[in-house]
Amino acid sequence: MAQISVSVNGKSYPLACADGEQEQLHKLAAYVDAKCKDLTSKLGHINENRILLMAAVLIADELHDALDGKGGPALMGALTEEDMASVLNEVASEVEGITDRLAAS
Repeated sequence: MAQISVSVNGKSYPLACADGEQEQLHKLAAYVDAKCKDLTSKLGHINENRILLMAAVLIADELHDALDGKGGPALMGALTEEDMASVLNEVASEVEGITDRLAAS
């Protein structure tokens, strides 16, 4: 199991992945980060939980459209269904962790 660090929304997160999957996970995290940056540029500063949740929902919507055959070529060419599921699982885990830390504060 490999350990990497990714940056999403200006914060670094350690992640574990299968050996050889590091580059793919970096690409997926960069995709999530781009969604966060886009949302922040449009909406201004939003708390971390909300921006990550909004990014996850946008990505889920893209995945839904892609699976229904309505997805744009950029999404279909860049990420597989498994990739998107992995991203959504990682984002969900991160949001849950952040929520737990905030609740404990």
